[in-house]
Order: sequence, then structure tokens, then C-alpha cells
Amino acid sequence: MILLLVLCLQPILLFVAFQRRLIYHPLRETPDPQRAMVALRARIFSVHATTDDGLTLNGWAIPAPGDGESDLTALVSDVRPVCLWFNGNAGHRAHRLPQISLIHKRNAHAIIFDYRGYAENPGRPSEEGLARDARAAWRFVREELKVPAGRIVVCGESLGGGVATRLAADLCAEGTPPAGLFLQATFSSLVDAGAYHYPYLPVRWVLRDRFDSLSRIPDVTCPIAAVHGRQDRIVPFQQGKTLFAAAPAASKSGVPRSFTELPEAGHNDIMDPAAGAIGLWTESLSGLLDRVAVPVEPAAR
Repeated sequence: MILLLVLCLQPILLFVAFQRRLIYHPLRETPDPQRAMVALRARIFSVHATTDDGLTLNGWAIPAPGDGESDLTALVSDVRPVCLWFNGNAGHRAHRLPQISLIHKRNAHAIIFDYRGYAENPGRPSEEGLARDARAAWRFVREELKVPAGRIVVCGESLGGGVATRLAADLCAEGTPPAGLFLQATFSSLVDAGAYHYPYLPVRWVLRDRFDSLSRIPDVTCPIAAVHGRQDRIVPFQQGKTLFAAAPAASKSGVPRSFTELPEAGHNDIMDPAAGAIGLWTESLSGLLDRVAVPVEPAAR
């Protein structure tokens, strides 16, 4: 009887012990900015942010086309938006070049930091740790680069959407809302996503990192835009719709929320031209950016 009980409980005990290894899949290497610059055909600046628990996070700043390609002054001196991007659970910042390229081509600046435990960063990832990392990234853009909150669009993909939603909700509650929140293929909560993938395990009881965006997004008062692939088998499309339905119908300034369905896209192929989603993805982001900043023509070269 005891042996049978142990055998029955073994999958649950293993899940409890190793759950964070199932959630976070960092690639431990230093991304090469030179290769990224060649791929993007844009200038990349290495930047660093310090978390409130003393970790130094590495990231990149990619100014929009124009005078800012020689330094970072454009992030302060013009009115173009700054997209602060939060990654999904795998890889590192160099794997987000397609998104950065579209942001850059949209005449917006991009800032991207790797989380603790990812790329060359110290530490180990957890929900609270990633929340600290998001705060550090926000402080860097606000305090080091002196960019007003009203020009910063907080963006997140998949797990990063949970990070971005928490940051946006907290900032709105504090009276310093970002310019907008952009979500790509984001779950309603990690609990819901985990229960979808592991229906035979008591995920809702034992999951430590919950990323409960569903309870936080009602507090987001800035404009919200979301995109989600109809064929997504990692974060089901319906979870994205559920999260969106919980968001305020319009921002405090009266901007309606926006949801874009990508009919042919799954989870990891949104940036694949074969999925036919890039145009709709860009339109969704552009619609949000057009509401938060005055467009500026790139300087002549």
C-alpha cells in the first residue's frame, strides 16, 4: 500500500521539486551585439540595469532611425515612443530580433533586457525575481535615460506578457502609468497554462510562480493592445481572449482596447512570414504607438 502511494505521488513530487525547470528555459551565453547589428542594420548599445536586490542585468538599446543612431540622446530629445520589451520563457534577447526590427522600422526606439539567470545575467528566475527585473528595466529607462513615462510602451510576449501586465498594473496603481501595454500570445495566468499542459497534475494547488495576469489587468488604465495566434498550442488562443475580456474596455484617456487575431499563426511562428501574421502584428503595434506619440520623420542621412 505504501509503495503504491509513493508511486502515485511520484509525478506530483517531481513536479513540485522541478517546476521552475519546466517554466524557465534560459540560454546561458552572451548575445553578440555585432551580429545583431548586422542582422538589424541598426546601431545597438549595450546597457545595464541594477535590481533592488543587487543584480546587474544586461540588455540592449536600439534607437529609432535618425540622429539617435550615434548615441542614446534621441530617447530623450524626441517624442517617439520607447518600447520596453519583456521576453518569453526561453532563449535570450538576440532571439527577439524580428520583434525589435519591426519596432525599429515603425520609427520607435526599443529597449530589451534579459531576465536574471538568462544570457550572461546572474541569479535564478522566479516570478518575484522577474518582477524585480522589470522594475529595474523601467527605472533604467525613466531615471538613466530620462524618458517620460508617457512615452514608454511596455511590451511582453508569452511569459513576458505576465511580467509586462504586472508592471503596467503596478505603475497605473502608483499614478505613473506607461504609455501603453502591448501583449503577444499571453496567457490568462501561468496556472491556467500549466493546467492546460498538465491536466493530470494538481497544478492549481502546487504552482509557486502563478503570473496571475487575469486578476491584474483590470487595474491597467493605459491603452492596451493584444495579438494572439488562432493556432497557438502553447498558450491557447482562448486564454488570450479571456485575458483581453478582463481588461478595461477603454483606457483612462478613452482609448479602446484592441485585440488582433492572427488566423494562421501559432505560438512560436508569429514572426515567420509563412504564418502570414507579421502584417497584422505590425498593424496592432502601430495602432497602439499612433495613440501615444507624435510621429517624427527620421533624420536624413
